[in-house]
Amino acid sequence: MPSPSITRRHFLALGAGGLVLAACSSSTSAGRTPPTIGIGDPAIGAAEARRANAAGTVRRFALRAAPMNVQLGSRSVQTWGYDGVVPGTPLRVKAGDTLEVALTNDLPEDTTIHWHGLALRNDMDGVHDLTQPPIRPGETFTYSFIVPDPGTYWFHPHMGLQLDRGLYAPLIIEDPNEQGAYDVDQVVVLDDWLDGLGATPESTFQDLTGMSGMESMDQGAMGGMDMGSGSSMGAMSMNQSDLLGGDAGDISYPLHLINGKPPSDRATITVPPGGRARLRIVNAGSDTAYRVALGGHRMTVTHADGFPVTPVEVDTLLIGMGERYDVIVAPSSGTWPLVALAEGKNASASAIVRTTDVLAGTAPTGPTRPSELDGRILSYRDLVATEQVALAQRDPDVEHNIELSGTMMPYQWAFDGKPFGEHEPLLIEQGQRVRLTFTNNSAMWHPVHIHGHTFRLGTDSTGPRKDTVNVLPGENLSVEFDAENPGQWMIHCHNTYHLEQGMAQVMAYKQSS
Repeated sequence: MPSPSITRRHFLALGAGGLVLAACSSSTSAGRTPPTIGIGDPAIGAAEARRANAAGTVRRFALRAAPMNVQLGSRSVQTWGYDGVVPGTPLRVKAGDTLEVALTNDLPEDTTIHWHGLALRNDMDGVHDLTQPPIRPGETFTYSFIVPDPGTYWFHPHMGLQLDRGLYAPLIIEDPNEQGAYDVDQVVVLDDWLDGLGATPESTFQDLTGMSGMESMDQGAMGGMDMGSGSSMGAMSMNQSDLLGGDAGDISYPLHLINGKPPSDRATITVPPGGRARLRIVNAGSDTAYRVALGGHRMTVTHADGFPVTPVEVDTLLIGMGERYDVIVAPSSGTWPLVALAEGKNASASAIVRTTDVLAGTAPTGPTRPSELDGRILSYRDLVATEQVALAQRDPDVEHNIELSGTMMPYQWAFDGKPFGEHEPLLIEQGQRVRLTFTNNSAMWHPVHIHGHTFRLGTDSTGPRKDTVNVLPGENLSVEFDAENPGQWMIHCHNTYHLEQGMAQVMAYKQSS
């Protein structure tokens, strides 16, 4: 366990994820924090036993995290990835299966895997020094857990800035009972990219945090950071979006990718004539929300963050980092542009959707920026949980309020004005209905992610089930869930750079008396 005397400098060197176990035993104004459920507590094993499914099988995979070269159009860049491909090869299992993944770390630094969106056992959640020791270079660690809920998920490290390289991959959990009224099941992974293109995630973070000292920097020295058209510090933060309530992000990325490919070398999704495609859209970016549309077509949204919603037809949707949406499209005969507009950043990623009766290589029909991007956009109000996943109405047993705070200059992002490691844990108990209210008092939007739980958005029983939600500047947003997965869990902003700066907190289950 980390020492209670661990310093803030040491914490940042570990990356956003250390120091938490110590915090769970620190003093409070009312005395001492009650004992909480940590790794090795029988309650974690008991919760896993309740997830057991006699029909489930063991699905085994091996992964290798290592440095690699990736071809981005005409450019070959060095990065890190899983098994030499970006994004990593999707893992597909069925709900109720036991997933075993042996990860070998051939990186030059420690790593982990976080299984984003899954209500899995706490000691497999992949947060170093909270749910597991970090995996050292040259070591292999095997993750083993029951996958409880069908849907579209993904996995990535929870160490420092590793996510802003190529270390991410989809995890698709299939429903054995789902009929599947579609002909094609395709994952669409969105990403903002700067690694190896004149900057690294670490150099970009250093430039961002260097603004605290107001050093004199020109745009060429700022890595991937957006400085606008001028060279003065006052000209920064030119990424603007009304949809996101103002500032659209901290960084202007050189490239935006769909399934690892830039617009100059677009990925192609093929669909039989008259067929339907299920597109599982994952935003694996670190600082960019995307507005997604298929030229010449509408999309029917069927799932949000893995859980089904009453189908709703829209022209476009906005997806924040960490969010996932499943949509059904029925492309007309032809070749059509699938566009992910980097919201507020004057850039985009694109792919091609082609029916198989059209020759490969045929140019897409219509403009490269389809009008659907300005059509009816999905809002959270449009999302209604289906009856089988709706959270029953119930008064909350415990409520916690979290203020989202921070500034660009100096570069500081926090919950309740404190960086990670300086909070007492948010305490909850097994069986409670928990309400969390996020109040965004910063000028930036934040995609907030809760580990190990799927919450209901809002307090109405029809609210959609999600695990990541965008909180806009000036917004108060409440979520509710039932405390059924004991352990210690992270709550954090899924902007990789905000997290690294400390915009995170721990939610801990109290031990039963």
